[in-house]
Amino acid sequence: MQLTSSAFAPLGKIPRRHTCEGEDVAPPLSWTGVPAATRSLVLIVDDPDAPDPAAPTHTWVHWIVIDIAPDTDSLPQGGRPLPAGARSGLNDWHRLGYGGPCPPVGRHRYFFKLYALDTWLTALIRPTKSIVEHAMNGHVLAQAELVGTYQKSRA
Repeated sequence: MQLTSSAFAPLGKIPRRHTCEGEDVAPPLSWTGVPAATRSLVLIVDDPDAPDPAAPTHTWVHWIVIDIAPDTDSLPQGGRPLPAGARSGLNDWHRLGYGGPCPPVGRHRYFFKLYALDTWLTALIRPTKSIVEHAMNGHVLAQAELVGTYQKSRA
């Protein structure tokens, strides 16, 4: 599978619009190459450089979307509306939906990861990343990754 965004190139700077310094809207995403046996797709967006890329201590979760139908090939800018049946999980702000890059210090990397599963995750309600990853265990057919970067503007 391949995951891309018209908003930024792989390893490129995520535009301000998609961050806490801008409109904080999800970038548009599109993908190709979903395996034929796929039952659902999962998107997880996280930042492994939190809070400081020079000394990261944890991975910060920005967005989770589960149960994306396998014939879906994109998510629109803003992430809304989600495709029929797709649902958001809890990010690390304890909110459903997208929360954009907002690094306290330094340039952080943001990993947009798309997983093709051989199952649905319909039993999960408002799941966290760890719950989603546990439920995906043994069900991942393929995955794609897109990495963008962001550093806050100097005041």
